[in-house]
Order: sequence, then structure tokens, then C-alpha cells
Amino acid sequence: MPNPVKDVTLTSANDPESLDELRGCCAAMAPHWTSTAPAPAPAPVPPSRIHGVSVPVASARLIDAMSDYGD
Repeated sequence: MPNPVKDVTLTSANDPESLDELRGCCAAMAPHWTSTAPAPAPAPVPPSRIHGVSVPVASARLIDAMSDYGD
């Protein structure tokens, strides 16, 4: 299948000189980055397939020591 996107590789002769110029280059390329297909939603995992979570002791201590999580 042929590639419908034109080659737009920048060279040192046309590198953006400022942030505004770089934003303009990005805005010009944005239509080439969009996808027509929506991203598929991940399928939920049924509870019967969840058998528990194993957490290393060092990680559990780290989380326990954080006041946001351990209190």
C-alpha cells in the first residue's frame, strides 16, 4: 500500500528558528497525524480473572511510609 503522507523531513536549511515557527510547522503537520479510526476501548477484566495482587515487601513499606496512602 502506498504511503499517502508526503516526505516532510526538515533539513538544517529549514529548521524552525523560534518556538512560534516550530508551532506553525506542527500545526501544518497536524492533519497528517490524525486517524480516521477511533481507538478501541479496552475490554473490562471480569472479577473472576482477578486472583490477587503480589506486592514486593520493599514497595509495600514505601507506600506505607507515605502519609497519603499509609494513614
